[in-house]
Amino acid sequence: MARIEQGALAALAQALLSGAGMEADKAAATAAVLVEGDMIGHDTHGVGLLPWYIDELAAGRMAGAGTYDVVTDRGASFVWNGNSLPGAWLLTEALDLACARAREFGVVTGVIGNAHHTCALSAFMRRVTERGLIVQMNVSNPAASRVAPYGGTMPVLTPNPIAAGFPTSADPVLIDVSCSITTTTMTQSLAARGERFPEAWALTAAGEPTDDPREVTERGGSMMPLGGALKGHKGYGLGLMVELLGQGLSGRGRANTPAGPLAQSAYLQVIDPEAFAGLDAFTAQSDHLAEACRSNPPAASNGGPVRVPGDAAAAKRRRALAGGVPVADALWQRLAGLAGAAGVAVPATT
Repeated sequence: MARIEQGALAALAQALLSGAGMEADKAAATAAVLVEGDMIGHDTHGVGLLPWYIDELAAGRMAGAGTYDVVTDRGASFVWNGNSLPGAWLLTEALDLACARAREFGVVTGVIGNAHHTCALSAFMRRVTERGLIVQMNVSNPAASRVAPYGGTMPVLTPNPIAAGFPTSADPVLIDVSCSITTTTMTQSLAARGERFPEAWALTAAGEPTDDPREVTERGGSMMPLGGALKGHKGYGLGLMVELLGQGLSGRGRANTPAGPLAQSAYLQVIDPEAFAGLDAFTAQSDHLAEACRSNPPAASNGGPVRVPGDAAAAKRRRALAGGVPVADALWQRLAGLAGAAGVAVPATT
């Protein structure tokens, strides 16, 4: 496992994206989000996506230049058509705008349709919580179908992640979960390695529970909603909520033809606690609740203290800032090869 200084890794990612045709501001924002993903442990949504992004730019499926179209803007709410631009840049721009406006309006909601890949949602959280603001986000992809409605057999929905970030006086509370019991990336990875899920997390095309991911990737099956065979109606309901908020409010979803194989819809909301009881009052509650959870007596099977969502990410981030961002050796060799072909300097490892 190679370790690369954060700034050097971001500079490499930005240079590779710029060399592939992405405008400077978009390359910088995308590189920052990818590296943040690696720092907090979401390596499936980190710099390992660079080869795919470069291929998407070359094929014209990801737009490297241009801007979004403003569909509506009422100050406290706005809707954009993302025009297949990088999702990391679109969400960064939308969050920054929402943060600025939240000081005036208290609550600002933004919706984006037709965005390219949006990376790990938890990688965006700190840019909001560090300003003393609350953020909620969710994303779906109407161009794909992976999850069958509860009780059904044909895939309709996507995993549809839901994320939220809450400030405390220390590390933020960061929540990032999918509405499906597993993810597309894990399903495809396990299938490629010939491995199985630890439990029956999928359905065959006939609707029978299975632990074989190839039933999904090769034989027309689907991933189960969060809650599985017994309680999957809960994840199903959440998945519907995500799709209706992002696709319904943007007007770009399953009811009309998506722009390509990846045409994500995103819903985001930023809340300023000062518009309510105040930031100090909020953090008094968030600090107390987080400590009540961390100090809870752990179960013997837990293997350690109780954690709050975001604790592990914060610890990994501190280690990455101090000792370098971890990148798998095979991936690092591939990135070094791309850099060499593009005439980009390869940073030293630690």
